[in-house]
Amino acid sequence: MQHHTLHSDNTILVITGPTASGKSSLAHELARRMHGEIISADSRQIYRQLDIGTAKPSREMQEEIPYHLLDICDIGEEFTAWDFIQRTSNCIHDIRSRGRQPIVAGGTTLYIQGLLQGFTNLPAKDPAIRARLEEEIRNEGPEALFRRLEQLDPMQAATLDPSKTQRLIRSLEIIELSGKTVTELMQQQEKEKPGFNMHPVALSVPRGILYNRINERTDTMMEQGLLEEAKNLHEQFGQRLIESERINALETVGYSELFDHFNGAISLDEAITLIKQHTRNYAKRQLTFFRNKLDLFWMPPPDTN
Repeated sequence: MQHHTLHSDNTILVITGPTASGKSSLAHELARRMHGEIISADSRQIYRQLDIGTAKPSREMQEEIPYHLLDICDIGEEFTAWDFIQRTSNCIHDIRSRGRQPIVAGGTTLYIQGLLQGFTNLPAKDPAIRARLEEEIRNEGPEALFRRLEQLDPMQAATLDPSKTQRLIRSLEIIELSGKTVTELMQQQEKEKPGFNMHPVALSVPRGILYNRINERTDTMMEQGLLEEAKNLHEQFGQRLIESERINALETVGYSELFDHFNGAISLDEAITLIKQHTRNYAKRQLTFFRNKLDLFWMPPPDTN
């Protein structure tokens, strides 16, 4: 991987890695030292009302360092990886125009991939195919479609959560429309890239330490009021979810499990256990994606024990 001077005119520091690896604290400290501003690469922190459960930077942190792409969408509003790239490009130009240093920090895999590798020209969405796939999920469950994708595109399947159907449907839709898998298309096509040199750093934490951090962070979130935050959201949106409406933002780990608790399906202790388990599963999928699909410079975070 090429190395660049971080203060060169066209180079952007990108800090990524699995959830709970210390990205936010490192980015904040570097921004403090480098006269920097932080662009969040987190597809959940874009939503208003999702604060504690997304580990959004605190009010104090946001008052000390300017943050971008936090709280820019209402729950239910669509925001794609392409939207992220366009908004990030605008942020970079704005930050630089004021003589400050942009730092991108976050772990949303498609956001980081788009920044580093550009975007493949994938076929447009097809409402008829999507409706049929959604009907299949209702009838057969997401596991059946996930197994189908594992057969057709195992590399793509390894990066997906079988219970989160948005990317699963999109992956199968692309195969039907193009006759090729997402993995094949990503490898074959020329991609449209942002016009910046990226210096990507990924934080590597030993798995045992990472999983302990995830468990401890979940307990801290509960102490900070995650239950109340989720309860307020459930009161606003719970009925729409019961009526089978899909709201992507509320499928976020930490909220979906507590919604199941509020609906009487599981106890609170079971919900907390599942939040920890599902977050560990998410971290594992992030690592699979980063190691298999991206060329990153791996380093331990400064505070690793």
